[in-house]
Amino acid sequence: MAVFLRPSISTFASSTASYIRPISFSSSFLKFPKMDSHSNLSIASSLSLSSSSSVDEKKNPNRKLPILLFDVMDTLVRDPFYHDIPAFFSMTFQELIDCKHPTAWVDFEKGLINEVELAKVFFKDGRSFDLDGLKNCMKSGFSYLDGVEALLSNLKQNSYEIHAFTNYPVWYNMIEDKLKLSNYLSWTFCSCAIGKRKPEADSYLEVLRQLEVEQPDNCIFIDDRMVNVEAAKNAGIIGIQFKGAVALQEELSQLGVETIASLNGQNMNPVLEP
Repeated sequence: MAVFLRPSISTFASSTASYIRPISFSSSFLKFPKMDSHSNLSIASSLSLSSSSSVDEKKNPNRKLPILLFDVMDTLVRDPFYHDIPAFFSMTFQELIDCKHPTAWVDFEKGLINEVELAKVFFKDGRSFDLDGLKNCMKSGFSYLDGVEALLSNLKQNSYEIHAFTNYPVWYNMIEDKLKLSNYLSWTFCSCAIGKRKPEADSYLEVLRQLEVEQPDNCIFIDDRMVNVEAAKNAGIIGIQFKGAVALQEELSQLGVETIASLNGQNMNPVLEP
């Protein structure tokens, strides 16, 4: 669900993420004994990332590439809309879909209406409901998906620039209050702030514009919905469909991203198979 007042993302967004040295690819990274089509694709993406990074590195030599863009709901955080919210209204999921207004939540996600306006139009028939109760239900349903927080921590410790790129209303504040995602990423690209939603092409172009990258494939975008991943690829961004933290760690590693945080060679935050 999602869309309200346009919040001030600067509340949680770190103005600039930490930057360190650019990625270097060792010759051993490119040597695979047997490669299926997936491996070939990963290597091709890695080579593309390596060759295209030089322009942006010259522009900002201290910026560590690639920049990582994460969807939030059902990629990092459990989305209560599909399970908890129907129960809150004593409905099945399909019953909720049938009686809710077709565009109210999308308008809320884009910042076109606020939560008071949402409450008035959430249902097609205009029935009233407990707005505070709904918000409390949603907040109680937010939790990290298995292995995700450890992976985010590893990426953060390796000094990657990480941004949320998500369709969500001002209620992203409730996610932040409970889970403190800002420990790992900046809430930079919420639809309620930029006024655009994935998979709209303009939303990806807006992200690239704000990041000031000249090579889109210096960004990696992760989302559980393939339609959003494909739209990112159409914009020149490297896209990965989220299928779990362990699989994501492997795919990022194949692209040359350092996904293990270590101290004296010891893995500090293992991403365990759920």
